[in-house]
Amino acid sequence: MKKFYRTFFVLFVTVAFLAELAVPDAAYSISIAKEEEMGREFMKAISKQSIFIKDKIIVKYLEQVGQKIIQALPVQPFVYDFHIIKDDTYNAFAVPGGHVFINSGLFAAMDSEEELAGILAHEIAHVMCRHISKRFESSSKIGIATLVGVAAGILLGVAGAGEAANALTIGSLAAGQQAALAYSREDERQADQIGLKILFEVGYSAQGLLTILKKIRNKEWFSAGGIPPYLMTHPAVKERIIYLGSLLQKTASVKPLSKKTVRLDFDRAHARLLILYGNKEETLKKFKALARLKNSDASAHYRYGLVLARTGRKKDAILQFKAALVKKAFDANILRDLGISYFYTGEYAKALKTLESSISIDYQDWESHLYLGRTLMALGKIQKAISIFEVLDTKHPGNHTLFYYMGKAYGRQKETGKAHYYLGLYYTEEKNFNNAVFHLKKAKQHLKEEKKLKIIDKILKKIAMEKREHPKR
Repeated sequence: MKKFYRTFFVLFVTVAFLAELAVPDAAYSISIAKEEEMGREFMKAISKQSIFIKDKIIVKYLEQVGQKIIQALPVQPFVYDFHIIKDDTYNAFAVPGGHVFINSGLFAAMDSEEELAGILAHEIAHVMCRHISKRFESSSKIGIATLVGVAAGILLGVAGAGEAANALTIGSLAAGQQAALAYSREDERQADQIGLKILFEVGYSAQGLLTILKKIRNKEWFSAGGIPPYLMTHPAVKERIIYLGSLLQKTASVKPLSKKTVRLDFDRAHARLLILYGNKEETLKKFKALARLKNSDASAHYRYGLVLARTGRKKDAILQFKAALVKKAFDANILRDLGISYFYTGEYAKALKTLESSISIDYQDWESHLYLGRTLMALGKIQKAISIFEVLDTKHPGNHTLFYYMGKAYGRQKETGKAHYYLGLYYTEEKNFNNAVFHLKKAKQHLKEEKKLKIIDKILKKIAMEKREHPKR
């Protein structure tokens, strides 16, 4: 029976998936190039109306989950990117050209990576099926910038967007907000079917999507218009919950086709979001309670440790990370953050050993290498630190945080030219142009590498131009 349900489920969603792919390009009057142009205009409009969260750990994690889902798709005409908007409302949406957005409020309400993956897979399916683009076909005579400005307001639930939409007699927008951008029930069913197929391909079940939809449906705090933004553009949520629940009952014993280990990346990004953008005291209280439960797992101790570390209680954080390791030994995430905490408490020998252990498990972890280099600097092993930083710069070029420590390390090695060069790059990225010019000019006096000298001249010209355009900087 288990085999039958697995076969039935996979066949069901695969047929829906392939049927969508079989739709000829001629079915869409909006070309890929036009859709990409719309995507760029959407980004401009949304950037004006919203604050994007730029925290590297949070953004990297969101991108990581999104790209994991993209890998299950056939070749796409778009390059997908993922953004998190600082907004407490429960909302997620996608716009033409492969841009997917989730509000910080919705991410904060999640409790697992499966919930995040469920929402992202659904939104990716909307982009893939080009649902939004098709809704703009009847408005093709209106300038893209105008159309997108109104649409972005509707998607974001911005106050007044509805009035703007109704004031414009432009096809479907004239009927109001929901008629403008709300997906049809057929769109939603198709996005769910394709989204579920994608989720199973990469190792998730439908449970996460079902759980987060219930949270959205039960949300009591609504936008100014009285309708949660997600429900405004994603109709029939109740029907989708019933449909997904029924499907889960049929496939309750079916495990995802891909058995990939889910690490504690979600916990780290989620705890960081709560402590940076939420109520710190409430977050501490919540995770403390979870860690003190009799049956608390590694995740509970790890998240509490992250919150403690972020609020400056490094020694208390170390105890929680150790408790997490007891329950989940050899986890690279826990070892990395334990090592970082040791670094900040000045326990460099312990930091060195712990970070090396983390790297031995996950060699690709950039932050573990960065703090290993900083630990080696603290222990006086400058050349070893430089070697690590140089490898990082080759594999992850352009990271200005790394530039700062490279500059400091070269300075301690008396390599004056390189020290000023990297500090100049760091301050350029920080837009601290006075310090940048000082260090770059000093670097020119000592460096002989033609490539670096050309980069310096290019940067100095850009800074001079920037200062002419913005004298106060």
